[in-house]
Amino acid sequence: MPESTSANGWRKYRFDEMAVMVNDRIDDPSEANVEYYVGLEHLDSESLTIHRWGSPSDVEATKLRFRAGDIIFGRRRVYQRKLAVAHFDGICSAHAMVLRAKSEVALAEFLPFFMQSDLFMERAKEISVGSLSPTINWKSLAKEEFALPPLEEQQRIAGVVGAADCTAESLMELLEAARLAEGSLLAELVARCNAQEITLGSLLMESPRNGCSATETSAPTGHWVLSLSALTRWGYRPGELKPVEKTDAMAAAVLRQGDLLISRSNTRDLVGLPGVFDENRTDVSWPDTMMRLTPDESRLRKRFLELFLRSPAGRRQVQSFAAGTSASMKKINATNVKKLLIPLPKPEVQDSIESKTEPFRQARDLTQRRISELMDFKRTLLNHALSPAAREGV
Repeated sequence: MPESTSANGWRKYRFDEMAVMVNDRIDDPSEANVEYYVGLEHLDSESLTIHRWGSPSDVEATKLRFRAGDIIFGRRRVYQRKLAVAHFDGICSAHAMVLRAKSEVALAEFLPFFMQSDLFMERAKEISVGSLSPTINWKSLAKEEFALPPLEEQQRIAGVVGAADCTAESLMELLEAARLAEGSLLAELVARCNAQEITLGSLLMESPRNGCSATETSAPTGHWVLSLSALTRWGYRPGELKPVEKTDAMAAAVLRQGDLLISRSNTRDLVGLPGVFDENRTDVSWPDTMMRLTPDESRLRKRFLELFLRSPAGRRQVQSFAAGTSASMKKINATNVKKLLIPLPKPEVQDSIESKTEPFRQARDLTQRRISELMDFKRTLLNHALSPAAREGV
């Protein structure tokens, strides 16, 4: 038994005393006898809940089996903080670790929150190896030592942090309900117009243009590139940035407030998501995984185009063009984007539609801010609960 590190019962443990790595390898995913496949692309940063998944029949090569209650930890690019608790049985990418808490040391309800803490994530980054795709391995992680509180304190921490987590998940459900309502209203308003459909290419001032991607730097540089996660089902999400060197190519892809972007590479569910860059700043570029769209606003308003591309009708078109050899990642190109058929009401009607859907956008933006605030609060709670002062009972 490790020696006590403080008078109030905290003890140091190696990580392999806290959790076991489940290495149940599946060589043929189609014979795994499960319904769900979870890739790293299905995990959301900072969220312990799995909201989407694929099918084992869609993937090849060796995967890992997990059970309900297991932790799926993305061991590649751990700075993305991809970590989730499975609520079903399935298989996952071999670029993840499947972990199971050793409940005599770390409670199953506490360990996922502990692994979301800055304490754990910074240590995981430090021991990752590789420059282009830093990866953590079990042998290195297993021998890392961490101070843990007694089980009763773990239960208390999990209860407090879990309450914030549940509230955030409820807000996510509200966000999704607002998206669906907005889509229904848009469809009804467009149907009333009996508008002619026009190819998007004939409504653009220039061909859709890819941005520039660069390797993330280890420290801030004063310039940033958007992460793909900045474009969501609900529009643009601020704060999803990576520091990069401001090369000439990066400078040529600097965003302006009001620029409309569309993702060109992502999962089938997420490829082609649009978003308007609403921030008043000149230190952010868009990446090669996105395209900038520049409609002729005398004919097609940016906000109307964004609304349509995010609507079920727009998504169906985009997904019909999504292609790629990878089962999990799909791409669309500029040629196909220009083929999209856009209903084209008169500009003043587009303005009216935007005005009528504006309350949904405002509610969506407010909800996203609240979720972000909750995630910051949750991180603060965790960092405080695991701080040296807490360990010493100060």
